[in-house]
Amino acid sequence: MALFRFFGQVRKEIARVSWPSRNETTVTTILVLILATLAALFFIAVDFVFRNLMGFLLGINLG
Repeated sequence: MALFRFFGQVRKEIARVSWPSRNETTVTTILVLILATLAALFFIAVDFVFRNLMGFLLGINLG
């Protein structure tokens, strides 16, 4: 019977959750995609600079 009480409490808690609207979910998803893309571009640029810098300093061709 404790199991039924547990699931009853879970149901009450889920009913109290404030779910985001469809618009909030869409805007947040778009922002995450944009920021992830910007972060990826940043790290690609940093990698490119460091790779070329190390290649220049060590006198080797990494391309």
